Amino acid sequence: MSISRRSARRSVRILGVASASAALALGVSSTAFACNIKDFSAEAICDGAKGAIVVTDTDASRKAATITVFLENNGADAKQVGKAQTVTGSKDGEKITFSENWAPNATYRVRVKVDSGKTQIDTDITPNLTTPSTACASEESASPSPSESPSESATPSPSASESAPAESDSPTPSATESSSTAPAGSSDNAPSPAVGESNLAETGANSNTGLIAGIAGALVVVGGGAVWFGMRRRGAHSGN
Repeated sequence: MSISRRSARRSVRILGVASASAALALGVSSTAFACNIKDFSAEAICDGAKGAIVVTDTDASRKAATITVFLENNGADAKQVGKAQTVTGSKDGEKITFSENWAPNATYRVRVKVDSGKTQIDTDITPNLTTPSTACASEESASPSPSESPSESATPSPSASESAPAESDSPTPSATESSSTAPAGSSDNAPSPAVGESNLAETGANSNTGLIAGIAGALVVVGGGAVWFGMRRRGAHSGN
């Protein structure tokens, strides 16, 4: 009788331990698959020249979640980005995209709301999303402007000296040429004083007046010497 009671007590104890173990395992399993705010993440990306905010849901319990994104300004909501979207998570992660031309170092608040039976979530992803310090490249900066095209930059623009007519190629008549032309009707033996003065003033050493004056001076010297020599001979004869 006592042996039967001991066996029954042992069986009850074993059954209790097994039940407790099963409950603990079930609790851990349900906790592992429960939806949690840590299953959600957000990032700012560039879709070509346009910006976007992508939210990823890795909730393995596959509960539907409503995501709303807000642009922050000094700790307050400045605007809502697009409309709220619904995502059903998976172990590999499900993504939803909000089109937004975000500015560098901007702050966004991402709200997650889950209402599914015992699972109740209505909170923000922490910390708030901060965009990169460099904006997405615009289409204008990616393609060269017409003014920067290689064909135009390689062609030199004509300079002012090339386009202007070369006026220095045609010789300008000098003062000597204009002054050397004697006026019609002037006499060779009696040159006008005005013409002689203009020749001296304009041509300088190129005038014939110096040559004539030199010849006249030489003739005066020769004549004076002849007169002096004749007077000396005359005095010698009269002395004899």
